[in-house]
Amino acid sequence: MRALTSGTLAAVSLILAPTVVAAQAQPAAPVAQVAPLALRVAKTAQQGQFNGQTVAYTATVAEYAVAAEPSAQPGANIVTIAYTRNVKDRTKRPVLFIYNGGPGASSSPLHLSALGPLRNPPKEAGPEAGLRPNPLSPLDAIDLVFIDPVGTGFSRPYPGVDPKDFYSRTGDAVAVGSAIRQWLKANGREASPRFMIGESYGTTRAAMVLKAVPDLKFDGVALVALVGDTDGREMPYVASLPTMAAGAWYHEKIDRRGRTVQQHFDDALAFARGDYVSALIQGASLPADQRRRVAERLSQLVGLPVELIESKNLRLSKNDFMFNLLKDQTLRTGLLDVRVTAPLEPGQDGAIDDPALGVVPKRSGPAPAGGAKPPSPASLGVIPNARLTRYLTQDLKFPAEGAYASLSFLVNAAWNHEGGKDANVYVGEAMQADPKLRLFWAAGLYDLTTPAYTGRYTLDQDGIPADRLTAIYFDGPHGVYDGDANLEKFNAALRAFIQHP
Repeated sequence: MRALTSGTLAAVSLILAPTVVAAQAQPAAPVAQVAPLALRVAKTAQQGQFNGQTVAYTATVAEYAVAAEPSAQPGANIVTIAYTRNVKDRTKRPVLFIYNGGPGASSSPLHLSALGPLRNPPKEAGPEAGLRPNPLSPLDAIDLVFIDPVGTGFSRPYPGVDPKDFYSRTGDAVAVGSAIRQWLKANGREASPRFMIGESYGTTRAAMVLKAVPDLKFDGVALVALVGDTDGREMPYVASLPTMAAGAWYHEKIDRRGRTVQQHFDDALAFARGDYVSALIQGASLPADQRRRVAERLSQLVGLPVELIESKNLRLSKNDFMFNLLKDQTLRTGLLDVRVTAPLEPGQDGAIDDPALGVVPKRSGPAPAGGAKPPSPASLGVIPNARLTRYLTQDLKFPAEGAYASLSFLVNAAWNHEGGKDANVYVGEAMQADPKLRLFWAAGLYDLTTPAYTGRYTLDQDGIPADRLTAIYFDGPHGVYDGDANLEKFNAALRAFIQHP
């Protein structure tokens, strides 16, 4: 993922929105730094109900000293939050290492909205509401280790250390790989089946861990909301089309004709891979009558006027879709979730002002003349999470200073994407080198940030063996597990992937 643009906002799930709202009233407090090698550990005994079982488990919050280069001196601490079932022999239990994206996002979305033993309260609950049980967590069968990369959560660079080396594809992967290796050794789990899961930029992180730390072997890798590669004059538009069609279906801007969203998505996918890409390849040589027919078919699929489509040379950008689908209602759609809407106003850029991201405060009163200025990474800074801060420091007894950083836009802005090359090729190379390595991929039909077909196209082009790929589509957004039905489906599918090779 490159800078925060409408085409590359693979940042965080809208699950963060409740915390963000609370954070907008005042600037984020400075984040405390951790002294070198002050490696703190907190363990507490816990119990919960998961998959119909009563499970006694241990919650361990621990720091590990990491470097951004192999054999270099540590320059930061990474904090992990682990949940391990209390059993006599843990060596045979699978362990899943978990992180989100951003790249400046903590593991909080997967932690408290998907996999952890506790989950966020309902969205209508206030900021002081506590966590609630998550009976769908796979903790009965899989041990869970949530990783907060440097600059997120409670993970901090040492005082006086320039964190820039950690804010890069390779440096981040080396540090995360080191934390995984240290956790395995510290807990006597080197022989356990091991898996990792990344969401959004976390999919790039997973690929980079496979490349940068090749001796750290895994049994399987799970990728959620894959950051794919569709460079070129045709594929960006081809790959986004099915998701735009899903959005048009949801908002009833097309004739559904009794079809489900999946059926409409599939119709758009067939058109995108056939007549549409063929028309785009022909460019200016495409006869006018054929151009008109393609525009009319596009209109039937995505709900935009034929004249607008023709004026865009049949190439609809994400902003074209978001700012025009509901223009007659003076609304725009979201990017992380095209079902979400907000007022359509001048000056919107389609990226950080994504209403599904939820970092722009709701305005009271009329819009300013010329529209509101979109926020910047500097103006947003670090988004603290008061609920997670209380949980980790009070319930799990971790002696941290300052606030837990759910998301750092400063880390996002400082990130070195090392040219932005497609990292998923490293997943393909790792699977070719290890015939036992398996891949799980989950995509949301309503995610226009990392569209579902972008992910599929990328995996197909990067040499992922089809017989070792588990692909699951969700009737959901960027955070595919959003909603009880999706959460149940997500955890069941991930459990099956890990337990049944």
